Amino acid sequence: MFTAEDHQYMARALRLAARGLYTTDPNPRVGCVLVRGGQIVGEGWHERAGEGHAEIHALRQAGERAAGAAAYVTLEPCCHHGRTPPCSQALISAGVSRVVAAMLDPNPLVAGNGLAELQAAGVAADSGLLASEAEQLNPGFVMRMRHGRPWVRCKLAMSLDGRTAMQNGESRWITGEAARRDVHHLRARSSAIITGIGTVLADDPSLTVRLEGEDAVPLLLPLRVIIDSQLRIPPTARLLDLPGETLILTGSVDANRLAQLARPGVSVEPLPLNAGGRLDLGAVMQYLGGRGVNELHVEAGAVLCGALLADGLIDELVIYLAPHLMGDAARGLFSLPGLQHMTQRIGLSIQDVRAVGRDLRITARLADPPGP
Repeated sequence: MFTAEDHQYMARALRLAARGLYTTDPNPRVGCVLVRGGQIVGEGWHERAGEGHAEIHALRQAGERAAGAAAYVTLEPCCHHGRTPPCSQALISAGVSRVVAAMLDPNPLVAGNGLAELQAAGVAADSGLLASEAEQLNPGFVMRMRHGRPWVRCKLAMSLDGRTAMQNGESRWITGEAARRDVHHLRARSSAIITGIGTVLADDPSLTVRLEGEDAVPLLLPLRVIIDSQLRIPPTARLLDLPGETLILTGSVDANRLAQLARPGVSVEPLPLNAGGRLDLGAVMQYLGGRGVNELHVEAGAVLCGALLADGLIDELVIYLAPHLMGDAARGLFSLPGLQHMTQRIGLSIQDVRAVGRDLRITARLADPPGP
């Protein structure tokens, strides 16, 4: 159904879409290529939320040459008024003759209606070209639109014998500089970075993105999220006074503690507790999805990581494996106290293994993930 040339132009559109990796949130990353007479006459990508979509940038570049052109778009053109007008009407008005979308938009406001509108106007419109590649570019947006929660990526660093910190809590640095720099790229592409109160009390982290020199890129500031059931975070915690926004999710309504935390850029949201007195992590994910969080980056200790894993709420594990040993008294990756038999093992499917400096980066997913 699709030709070699179709694949070539859609691959180009996907590369363009990737340029918005750090800046489009909460919108998806989208690229568009306009082709007429075997020549690219316009191209663009969605650069920042609230600004023109990929199709609009490509149409502006093409001008009158858009008439009769084929448009290759990595996501079905929108057909509703949001912060910008619908792209489907812009394509129709420009006189394009054909639209190929990599995938249908999972947003219920679109969901096939964009292509239907184009077809009703006499434009040949189809989808399904490099669809899996397009979905991989926007795992969080797709997850949020389909299931109401973010795509959860859990980053961990461990020694060759599976340890994350010494018995006394010392953990700097398990991995080398290249791996730590790589982590900041993962942070930068995320809508939010989440950790637990245990990590805040032990390490006083900043949870910011620090990319400098040749790694520096335009980016948005990810939301910082703290899981703090009893509202134990000290008012002096470093991340409370850094640029950007910090969100504390808690089960406490202690007025005195809330007053101590009140300051610009800090918000506290009460959420339900489970039977064990901890925050209901499913409710946490639904709440963050409602706030437009697409990709959620987890940097936490064994307790929170273990709870997320046990609840089936981790979609992707990114584990940095360092070439040293830390001993059997050091701390492990996950707290999973309920596992006692081999039949209870949590199976993983390794997606990618690559060297990052002196370390290995292993990307894995649950082999048989439960439903969202």
